[in-house]
Amino acid sequence: MNRMKTLAISFIVAMTASLSAAYAQAVTQIPLTEKHIQGFIAAQKGMAAVADKVQGDKPDAATQKELDTLARANGFADFAEYDNVASNISMVMSGLDPQTKTFIEPPEAIRKEIAEVTADKDLPPKEKAETIAELNEALKVAAPIQNRGNIELVVPQHVV
Repeated sequence: MNRMKTLAISFIVAMTASLSAAYAQAVTQIPLTEKHIQGFIAAQKGMAAVADKVQGDKPDAATQKELDTLARANGFADFAEYDNVASNISMVMSGLDPQTKTFIEPPEAIRKEIAEVTADKDLPPKEKAETIAELNEALKVAAPIQNRGNIELVVPQHVV
């Protein structure tokens, strides 16, 4: 599988398996490196398997140890560093316009999504209201990308 498809699939897995919501709290933005990206991709299969064991928002001590061990095996200091890298990748990916394959800042991407959901006549009113409420909450903490190099590193990997 080529590297771009691998990153795209890894991103989807990470979003599904993430143990801390990227937008539930402010993300500490860091400059990503090629090593971060490679470690993130390499860790996905194992992280997804361990994430399936987590009950609730916080893993138990044994699962946390397993997450830390897996993160270290893939070049991270611990799971917290891995999770921060995943959140930084998620921030960039959230700004990737699926139609144009271009990057727009996360706050603008969320506003665009709110407009699309608002205009969707097929979405049931209750679901529409819930989705818009969730997007408005995400908008409250969404921030522009501070490390512009992250865009250049992540976006070309995803655009297929």
